[in-house]
Amino acid sequence: MIEDGFYYDFKYDPGFTPEDLQRISQEMEKISAEGHAIEREEMESGAAIEMFRSAGEDFKAEIIEDLAEATVSLYLQGDFVDLCRGPHVPSTKRLKAFELLSVAGAYWRGDERNPMLQRIYGTAFADRKALKLHLARIEEARKRDHRKLGKALGLFSFHQEAPGCPFFHPDGATVYNLLVDYIRGLYGRYGYQEVITPQILDVDLWHRSGHYENYRENMYFTSVEEREFAVKPMNCPTHCLMYSEQVRSYRELPVRMADLGRLHRFERSGVVHGLTRVRSFSQDDAHIFCTPEQIQSEIQSVISMIRSAQEVFGFSETRTYLSTKPGKAIGDASMWERAEAALHAVLESDGGEYSVNEGDGAFYGPKIDFCILDAMKREWQLGTVQLDFFLPERFDLKYVDSAGAHQRPVMIHRAVLGSIERFMGILIEHTGGALPLWLAPVQTRLVTVTDRQNEYATRVEATLKARGLRAKADLRNEKLGFKIREAQQNKVPVIAVIGDREVEQGSVSPRLRGGSQLDSMTVDEFAGWLVERSVPGDGGVP
Repeated sequence: MIEDGFYYDFKYDPGFTPEDLQRISQEMEKISAEGHAIEREEMESGAAIEMFRSAGEDFKAEIIEDLAEATVSLYLQGDFVDLCRGPHVPSTKRLKAFELLSVAGAYWRGDERNPMLQRIYGTAFADRKALKLHLARIEEARKRDHRKLGKALGLFSFHQEAPGCPFFHPDGATVYNLLVDYIRGLYGRYGYQEVITPQILDVDLWHRSGHYENYRENMYFTSVEEREFAVKPMNCPTHCLMYSEQVRSYRELPVRMADLGRLHRFERSGVVHGLTRVRSFSQDDAHIFCTPEQIQSEIQSVISMIRSAQEVFGFSETRTYLSTKPGKAIGDASMWERAEAALHAVLESDGGEYSVNEGDGAFYGPKIDFCILDAMKREWQLGTVQLDFFLPERFDLKYVDSAGAHQRPVMIHRAVLGSIERFMGILIEHTGGALPLWLAPVQTRLVTVTDRQNEYATRVEATLKARGLRAKADLRNEKLGFKIREAQQNKVPVIAVIGDREVEQGSVSPRLRGGSQLDSMTVDEFAGWLVERSVPGDGGVP
């Protein structure tokens, strides 16, 4: 099962066609109407392995072998037997509102060295009305797909020469840099100092930090002059090195280092997805080195920072999760207990609702994840704050306390938007490409009725640009209706029409991308109107 649906993998080398899905769906309808009983049965694992292997179900046998459990649960439906933990409905008659959605290739267990399987995705609901609403949301998601909109709006592209690595075009780079500028503005308000660190570092550093043992499958490596290096997948070890360069007093803490440097992580080709899952990205990453007494106030400050960003970007529905010690954890149990207790205390004092995700913490410490629901009610994790007692131990980080003794600082990892690339993809889908005025690559397009207004439109464009606005004059010899429709399709927030009357009056006639017409304004009034609405958090233009 997956959120809002399910999938089932098949070894079927010819591959399924849309016609196959239709036939399978018809057979499912028939089975549903027949009302077959669905019964649960437990079987000794060895017997289950033998049964599935004799039936040619080697993948299920392999799953049971890896479970290493004495018994497994099976579900029987007529002469069909399947491996599943359950629970299931008692009869197929209960299953009436379902739909098969798509087919995709999927390597067995996500490893390209394994056989390629055919994965059929579907969804099911309690009734047809709920299913219909869900299918409408899926169709809306297709329209808002950031990969489709990114290409149509000329924001970014991808090339096989650099798989999983986006190329940002001028308009896309404008949006990208505006997001970075917004984050840098937060740094000033919340007391961060920005640093720049190398992208390629000796592998010994990643052994020391624990990333090599716990993360190497997602890292890139290279050899130079008989030394092995790794391309940086995250910034934390480099910030530890910088902190350790000098003896620090407790009076200097907290030290807040922010880093927008480029990171590289190897994501398997099967999971790379537009901007939301890439191999090269920049993260609004920071690390706070503080005393144990400062933990609560620092994390509360991070929470305030994250929530202010959620509000600016119009994410009104949010969720908070506390993720605890995972199976692949490093550090001793007492460290984890202290860290988890500290995060629990902060969330309790904050007063907001939160859920606990058992075993979903980072390998070096527990974390709080801040998620948003987009316009289609999909959940995305953006901000995160992670408490780490481990890396300060590994790097022997110290500060001198008020008594002159050396003490160990605590390290807080935090991000607000997360990956800028991923956030940009999420925001494009959330807004359907209609970015708010302050983020739009072109804030206003000046469209002339005839060539007679071109000289005036050029002067208006220069005046607006001098005010720091992103204006562009459309001087093509095309019909006015064509220019306006194209500007609307390009999601330009404000279209300023210029005809002979506007030239005579020194004005423009603005209209919003949604079609609303505004009163005529002088060029100065129009510039002021745009500047007033070009503030982060001002939705301004529908």
